[in-house]
Amino acid sequence: MSESRTTTVDFWFDAVCPWTWLTSRWMLEVQKIRPVSVTWHVMSLAVLNEGRLDELPPQNRELMGQAWAPVRVLMAAQEEFGPGVLEPLYTALGTRYHLRQQGKTRATIEAALREAGLPEHLAEAGESDAYDHALRQSHGEGIALVGQQVGSPIIAVPGSDGAKIAFFGPVVTPSPTGEEAGRLWDGTLAVASVPGFYEIKRTRVLGPIFE
Repeated sequence: MSESRTTTVDFWFDAVCPWTWLTSRWMLEVQKIRPVSVTWHVMSLAVLNEGRLDELPPQNRELMGQAWAPVRVLMAAQEEFGPGVLEPLYTALGTRYHLRQQGKTRATIEAALREAGLPEHLAEAGESDAYDHALRQSHGEGIALVGQQVGSPIIAVPGSDGAKIAFFGPVVTPSPTGEEAGRLWDGTLAVASVPGFYEIKRTRVLGPIFE
């Protein structure tokens, strides 16, 4: 991949996922030190887990119920103000959910909307299915690239032949910074670019570390 050209990186996220938050902060760091530009898209763990809630631990089932409102509000904000609002609103939501450990409530969403410079009335979308078609479409575009056996986040970049190279993750804690973030990006692209490469994995011994 040429270092002289900016690469568009598509990043699908669900705001309630702590691991996605860490990956998104890493991606913002990568954007500072590599020629990449991130385009943000909404996906939904609640949609992904429809039909299999009984297989989830009780705390995850509860989280899936809480996950609908923020993604609906993100979609409403995007439809009313354009895709450029997704990153600041996601940052405002994620800061509250993951760093400040605030509840996944309408009040938290309203505070995040205010911080992102968006009208509080958008919080009403969290209690409506009015944006669910758009949400499912956005979610489906990401999932179509990687398959159903993944979660949030999904990252996609253009390959040398024009087709998308897409993958779930990386799952990492804490978020790398500086050149360490750049090296992880370079290595992730190197393995993801190999046709037929599917997985590197090891048991997680640490939970999300928010710094």
